[in-house]
Amino acid sequence: MPRDTPLRRSLTARLLALSALVSLCSIAATAWLAARTTTGAIKQEQTQAIADQARIYRQLLGYAATHPDWNDAEDTVRRLAAATGQRIVLATPRFEPVIDSAAPAPGPAGPGTAPPRSPGAERAALPRTPTTTVDPLSVDLAMLPDAPGDRIDARAVGPFRLTPEEHEALRNGMEAQADCLRSVLGIEATVTDDPAGRPQLHTADGAVLGRRCATPMVASAPTRTDTAALADLTALVNACLARQERGPVTLSLGPDGVPVGDARQDPPTSACLTNARRQQLVQYVAPPMLLFVGAPADTDTVGPTPVLTAAHPGRITEVSAAVLLVTVAVTVAVGLRLSRPLHALTHAARRMADGDLSARVRVTGRNEISGLAVAFNAMAERRGELEELRKAMVGDIAHELRTPLSNIRGWLEAVEDGVATADRALTGSLLEEAMLLQHLVDDLRDLAAADAGELSLYREPVDIDELLTQVAKSHGAQAQASGVTLAVGPATAPEVFADPVRLRQALGNLVSNAVRHTPSGGTVTLRARAENHSVLIDVADTGSGIAAADLPLVFERFWRAERSRSRRSGGSGLGLAIVRKLAELHDGGVEAASTPGAGAVFTVRLPLEGAGAGAGGDLRQQSG
Repeated sequence: MPRDTPLRRSLTARLLALSALVSLCSIAATAWLAARTTTGAIKQEQTQAIADQARIYRQLLGYAATHPDWNDAEDTVRRLAAATGQRIVLATPRFEPVIDSAAPAPGPAGPGTAPPRSPGAERAALPRTPTTTVDPLSVDLAMLPDAPGDRIDARAVGPFRLTPEEHEALRNGMEAQADCLRSVLGIEATVTDDPAGRPQLHTADGAVLGRRCATPMVASAPTRTDTAALADLTALVNACLARQERGPVTLSLGPDGVPVGDARQDPPTSACLTNARRQQLVQYVAPPMLLFVGAPADTDTVGPTPVLTAAHPGRITEVSAAVLLVTVAVTVAVGLRLSRPLHALTHAARRMADGDLSARVRVTGRNEISGLAVAFNAMAERRGELEELRKAMVGDIAHELRTPLSNIRGWLEAVEDGVATADRALTGSLLEEAMLLQHLVDDLRDLAAADAGELSLYREPVDIDELLTQVAKSHGAQAQASGVTLAVGPATAPEVFADPVRLRQALGNLVSNAVRHTPSGGTVTLRARAENHSVLIDVADTGSGIAAADLPLVFERFWRAERSRSRRSGGSGLGLAIVRKLAELHDGGVEAASTPGAGAVFTVRLPLEGAGAGAGGDLRQQSG
């Protein structure tokens, strides 16, 4: 691949030469000053810093898992800061400090106050990057490798927390089992509380209970707390599965007190269970907080900063001064040549930020900076085009909303002034106007989701013949009311792997559009066929057709061939744009062909190969 910039003139080569010169001087002057123990000391400090961060994270995560807020976390943060010698800051996801160990201790807070916000925390400088996020419902596996697979902290039990009476009864039952194992079977057994506070029986070498030490009912049966919490969790999981059209499951408590499904549990069920647990626990745990762990001083670096020392400070000063002079001289010489075009780019960028979309940069030479200038000019051109499109879109939306809103307001004012009566006919008319607005808003929402890449597809094998029959049946009443015959031709196409709901929406928009533009006595036909590894679905009508000059514009938003058509008869102006988006999400496309006076044919093309997701149409599982 040919280079755009000669190597000898490239910015990378010049910076590399500068860095090499400075590095050689620095290495030659300071290599003999470094002590062999420096590397070991740095590693030891880094290891200690990582251990301190893990300790701080684990303890704060435990606090968040057992408290619904951070109101009483000030003492815990200050105790950890004193034990580790680190500055600890808890901040909201918007980087607003809440607790800062380096700030003066706050005074007592009254009941019902917000989370403590340390004095001076607003002014304290936070590091650029947080160490991690303290969220017991989404554990950081890098900080806590032994976390459960669902990333929910084991200490977050919420409604499953045992009452003192239940805990005592459960522990007594397990102590009886342990005594039996020790005295009757000679097996060493102990009873301890797990991180969730639930008693657990531990035996040497994983020995199991025999008939002579059967599990007492009090130790094996779920408690009243378990039963109530498990019922709520089961309802949440089954609601999630119902939305995915899956059968219900029965949950039970595992040996460690964590809810589990039956033996048939599959990934969708596991996902629903995990999401349901988070939904159930969210009100019992503290909200997520950004955790910053750094040096006690107000610096922008995280962790301790190792300092290089030597036995000859005078010589270090002399060598450092010489290196500084050489560095400054070379940097100034090269920097002056590099800074001029960068200043021009900065000036143009500021003009653009101030609203001057005509700002451009003069391109000279062939290096990385000139390439940046070319890219900046292209970006400015594109931004100008997008701004024009945005203005046109805003104007179109305002135009589309004005008429129904004006009608609704006018009739309501007439009723308020006593000019009109709020009878059934008027309310029906207002309802129709409101439905037009709702239809327009729904179309805008679908387009916005598609543009943002958030319109999910749930693919499955789709029978084309059955799909066309369903679309024709759902639009039969509209066609009959308009005096149009809606027919389904023979479908010779195989199954496709697609989202049936989105396909019905796309074909429904085409059929609805065809019925509106077909006069009474006309025909709208749906048919499908296979061609060149694709399935082609045609929606043909016998209407007035589309002029050749208008065909490239039919899929544009808010475009209509007849500008005088009202919104009531002309749709939202977004239906065909939505059809194009849905076809593209399926890795396909849509085309229009027409002969004026002889009707139009809209063809949706869907690929036969590739069961995976297309561009923007990734297979996302719906979660509860």
